Amino acid sequence: MTSDRPAAFLVSLVNELRELPRETEWVEFKVNDAEPQAVGEYISALANAAALVGKAFAYLVWGVSDEDHAVMGTSFDPHAARVGNEELESWLLRLLEPKIDFRFFRFVMEERPVVLLEVHRAARHPVAFQGQEHVRVGSYKKKLKDFPEKERALWRIFDHTPSEDGIAAERTSADEVLRLLDYPSYFDLLERPLPADRESVLTALAEDRLIRRNDAGGWDVTNLGAVLFAKRLDAFNALRRKAVRVIQYRGMGRTETLKEQVGGKGYACGFEGLIAYINGLLPANEVIGEALRKSVPMYPELAVRELVANALIHQDFFVTGAGPMVEIFDDRIEITNPGEPLVDTERFIDTPPRSRNETLASLMRRVRICEERGSGIDKVAFQVEVFQLPAPLFEKPEGFTRAVLFAHKPLSAMDKAERVRACYLHACLRYVTRQAMTNASVRQRFGIASNNKAMASRLLREAVDAEMIRLVSADVGHKSRSYVPFWA
Repeated sequence: MTSDRPAAFLVSLVNELRELPRETEWVEFKVNDAEPQAVGEYISALANAAALVGKAFAYLVWGVSDEDHAVMGTSFDPHAARVGNEELESWLLRLLEPKIDFRFFRFVMEERPVVLLEVHRAARHPVAFQGQEHVRVGSYKKKLKDFPEKERALWRIFDHTPSEDGIAAERTSADEVLRLLDYPSYFDLLERPLPADRESVLTALAEDRLIRRNDAGGWDVTNLGAVLFAKRLDAFNALRRKAVRVIQYRGMGRTETLKEQVGGKGYACGFEGLIAYINGLLPANEVIGEALRKSVPMYPELAVRELVANALIHQDFFVTGAGPMVEIFDDRIEITNPGEPLVDTERFIDTPPRSRNETLASLMRRVRICEERGSGIDKVAFQVEVFQLPAPLFEKPEGFTRAVLFAHKPLSAMDKAERVRACYLHACLRYVTRQAMTNASVRQRFGIASNNKAMASRLLREAVDAEMIRLVSADVGHKSRSYVPFWA
C-alpha cells in the first residue's frame, strides 16, 4: 500500500465496502467499540482471513453501522488512544507475532468522523496476538486452533505464495501506476522500445507480473513491481524498510559514521546508481607505471557488484523491519541481507543457489544485473584471487546472511583461519573448473615465489589438518600431489 492515502480515496474505499451485502471474513464494521484487546484480536483474525480468501488487505471500519452500513460517525481516535502509558499502535505492534503492517486512517465522511484500519494479509505464518491466533469465520472472530481445517488451508497457502506476488499498492489507477513505477527503465533495461500508448505499457508490465488487474477496478502493484521499479520505495509503506542502506565508517569499528545513505529507487532501476555510489566510497590504491600514475580499486568491482546483487535477490522479504545493508570499513566491506542462507555457506561455490524469490531473480538475470544461476560466487572467488586478496568470508548471523570482502593483506599478515579459508576456497574454485589444487596453484594464488615450495606445502598441510581439503591420493610423490575440497 502507498504511504499517502488521500481522503477522497479513503471515502471511495469505505463506500465500496459499504456496498457489500454484509460483513465478510475480510471486512468488519463498528461504531465506537474499540477496546484495545479486541482490536489486537481483530488484526490477527483479519490478517489470517485475508490470506485465506486471497485478499491483499482486510479492513475494520469504525463509524459505520454493521446492520445497514449507514455512516454514524465514531468517537474513536486511534492516534490519541493509549494503553497505560503506551500509544495504542505501538502496544498492538509489540504484541503481534509476526509483526505485520497495519495502519489507521481517520477522516470525515458525510460530515462525520470515520476510522479505517487497513491490515496486510498474513504472509508466512499465521498472525497471533498475545500468543493466540485468530481467524474470521463468516463475520465472527474465532480462535484459529478451533478450526483445524482453516489452519491447514492457511499453511498450504503460505507454502505456495511467494513474496513477489504480494500486493504493494492496491486498486490504483492507470495514471497512479505510471507515477509510482519507473516504467521507462523497465523497457530500457530489457532493450525494448517504449510503447506509444498507455495501455500497451500496462499490458507489458502485467505480463511480467509487475502489476495485475484488481477485480474491483484499477490495478494492483505487486511487490515484484514495486521492489524492482519503484521511483521511490518509501511510497510503498510495506517496502520502505527494504531500501538498501550504505554506511561508511571511520576505522575498523562502528563507533564513528562518516556517511550514511538509504537508497530511494527500486532495485532494478536504481542498481547502477547504487553500485556507482558504493564504488565511490571504496578506497583505491595509486600505482605508478611507466611515467603514468593510475588509480586501482581496492576491491574487484565485479565482486562488489555480484555480492550486492546476491544480497538483493536472496533476501527474505518476510523479515520485517530489516533490509539489505552495505557497510564500508577501512579494512573490509560487509554486505548483509535479511534471511539465513538456504545453502550451506561452505558450499556457496559448488551448489546452485536456491532462491526464495525466483521470479525476482529471473527478472534480475534478464536485465543483466546478476549472473546466470550459480556463477556469481565463482566469479567473486576468482576476482579475489586475481587481486590476491584474503578469501571472502560468508557468515550467517541469526536471521541474516553476510558476505565480507577484505582489503589487501600480505600472506605474512594473515592468521591461520584466513590462510585455511583461502586454501579451501581455492580448492573449491579449482574443483568446479575440473582442476585439482596443487602446490603450484597455491603458489600462484598467494603470489609465492616459485622456488618457495615449502611455504605452499605448509599452507596445504594447515588446510588438510583443519579438514577443509583432502589429498586425492597418497600413493603419488610430493611433486604430483593434488587436493580437493573435503566434500568432493
